[in-house]
Amino acid sequence: MRTLKDSGVVYGLAALLLAIGVWVAFLFVEPAPPRSLSIATGSTDGAYLGFGNALKEELAQDDVEMRVIETNGSVDNLQQLNNGEVDVAFLQSGLATANEYPDLLSLGSVYYEPVWIFTRKGLLVDRLSDLAGARIAVGGAGSGSRIVAKRLLESNQLDETQVVLLEESGLRAVAMLEAGELDALVSVASVNASMIQVLLASSNVELVSLSRAAAYARREPWLTHLTLPEGVIDLNRNVPSATIDLLAVNATLVTSSSLHPALRELLVRGADTVFSNSTVLSRVDEFPSPSGSEFPLAAAAARYYEFGPPFLQRFFPFWIANIVDRLKLLALPLLALLLPLSRLLPPAYRWTVRKKIYRWYEEVQTLDQSAFDERTENNLQRCLSELYRIEDEVRDVEVPLGYAHELYVLRQHIELMQRQIDQRQTELAI
Repeated sequence: MRTLKDSGVVYGLAALLLAIGVWVAFLFVEPAPPRSLSIATGSTDGAYLGFGNALKEELAQDDVEMRVIETNGSVDNLQQLNNGEVDVAFLQSGLATANEYPDLLSLGSVYYEPVWIFTRKGLLVDRLSDLAGARIAVGGAGSGSRIVAKRLLESNQLDETQVVLLEESGLRAVAMLEAGELDALVSVASVNASMIQVLLASSNVELVSLSRAAAYARREPWLTHLTLPEGVIDLNRNVPSATIDLLAVNATLVTSSSLHPALRELLVRGADTVFSNSTVLSRVDEFPSPSGSEFPLAAAAARYYEFGPPFLQRFFPFWIANIVDRLKLLALPLLALLLPLSRLLPPAYRWTVRKKIYRWYEEVQTLDQSAFDERTENNLQRCLSELYRIEDEVRDVEVPLGYAHELYVLRQHIELMQRQIDQRQTELAI
């Protein structure tokens, strides 16, 4: 038991040092990510809401709760994100710049959002400049469609004195266009949006093919030139009836700089599942993409796009992998302690055991010197009595078997001194 106590003292102190080192290092470890976050999406008839719910299901598999917030669209999302009301949001490109919102980071673009331009039947439009004098529905003052429409019209020197911009949107704008109450409609929306499907199926409107779409995309990096092949929407009804040149913006995922990096990486991983399939506008695995946003790409997203999912998350659940990843910072201080401790512990343990043996030698040596210097009967008897006492106490000393030899050497030395003193007492008696 005493042997165990000795080793317990030595290794207990080592464990205490390690614990202190771990505690100090832990102060610098990144805190655990929260288990919930919120995303700003869009209206009930928009694609953003559906995609937000799909991301919610993906994150739920890793025990992360996502609250899906319905909004009025990209402009509303941008404000909520900038005000800290949500953690992440869908935004269409072309709304803002990084200089205007320095605290926002991109997680990448997730799909193309075409800039659909429909006109009433019979209105021939090949260029945006052909819309001079037209009544155009572009959505409300805070809509992303209105911002994009105004930027495109202004690039053709068409301002609100030369065109009439109306706030109508959705199915009401569709009905007005079919009824001839509007000349054109501009909407930034997914190809699957209900109003776009209605317009594509209508025989009273025409989808505009922009002859200079490539020029716009070359001049404005937030725009992409897309080609909609004949019949790609509906082969049976041959929709569209001819190849269409479209402009598109990117639907992007943007987050606040305060969101935990692990959740950013998890969001990109979820987006990789939700948006990687092919569509009529994109190839398999074209999205999500690190490009297509005006905001700088978050470091966690950049790592994912370059290397894929983190190594640990390929084999372990998200939360276990995250704990291990966070604690890897403890490796260096632990190694810094373990290396010297691995050299110091063995000699420290040997010293702890041997001091139980060697501490008697000082007393034995003192008695030996006293017995040699003062050879009186009383002094020799006193020294002998002390040696018997020491011998009894030494018998109670316990040491590991590897150190038993040194203990027995001590007992031999005590016995040798006892014989020497006995011999001196005998000489005095003669």
